[in-house]
Amino acid sequence: MGMPNRGVVLLDGQALAYDIEKDLKHKIQIIHTQTHKRPKLAVILVGKDPASITYVNMKIKACERVGMDFDLKTLKENITEAELLSLIKDYNTDQNISGILVQLPLPRHIDTKMILEAIDPSKDVDGFHPLNIGKLCTQKESFLPATPMGVMRLLEHYHIEIKGKDVAIIGASNIIGKPLSMLMLNAGASVSVCHILTKDISFYTKNADIVCVGVGKPDLIKASMLKKGAVVVDIGINHLNDGRIVGDVDFTNAQKIASFITPVPKGVGPMTIVSLLENTLIAFEKQQRKGF
Repeated sequence: MGMPNRGVVLLDGQALAYDIEKDLKHKIQIIHTQTHKRPKLAVILVGKDPASITYVNMKIKACERVGMDFDLKTLKENITEAELLSLIKDYNTDQNISGILVQLPLPRHIDTKMILEAIDPSKDVDGFHPLNIGKLCTQKESFLPATPMGVMRLLEHYHIEIKGKDVAIIGASNIIGKPLSMLMLNAGASVSVCHILTKDISFYTKNADIVCVGVGKPDLIKASMLKKGAVVVDIGINHLNDGRIVGDVDFTNAQKIASFITPVPKGVGPMTIVSLLENTLIAFEKQQRKGF
């Protein structure tokens, strides 16, 4: 490979998220001064999945940093669907709750689709309700899922052109891959979405100007699969046995090829959380306008 690529730029999600948080904190202070109210996020955590507990704690800490209120409900693994639905209905009608977040994954015995559909779309700050996904597809204003929204903000911040570009997205989940492909399409990209049944992922990645990957497999994307100067967005989060946190891209070698690349951690992760806070503030403002 010879000399490392001195020209690679790290897409610093942590720095951008910090700036957005400062802005959110300021807006919330003004709202509180004028109305004595604050946006409030309801967070529902079912069971004791260590990763879920970590993510919920990160979201709660972010709320605290920007002066947003939150209501955390930690529920037993064996909670019934009916009990969970009843809690969501209470939050739907509670005027003090701006946004509702159900931390995924839910235990197997609970129908995730049904639970997500029970959330009032105007409080669906995760952007997973079918109504909001439908609005995303038809380019109507809606809550955008936090991770894809964070990715787009990060690319925009670094003035990375999307219009007319070839984009490969690895992973077709409802949470990341599908909504991200729609946002990229809406922004004028030609999008290929690869998944578990894709015969040859490198066929798509080698031709892509922008590669986004989020499947949870360390070193899935190798430098040899990228074209020179590609923009690499690593959405994967993998906890290795030696305690390291890595993404889905072989970062050490990929950064020699890429023009822009997200580090893991400190890349997409902080953007996901700040996007969720932004959605909660938007929900709050809309509800206030409606005299909710």
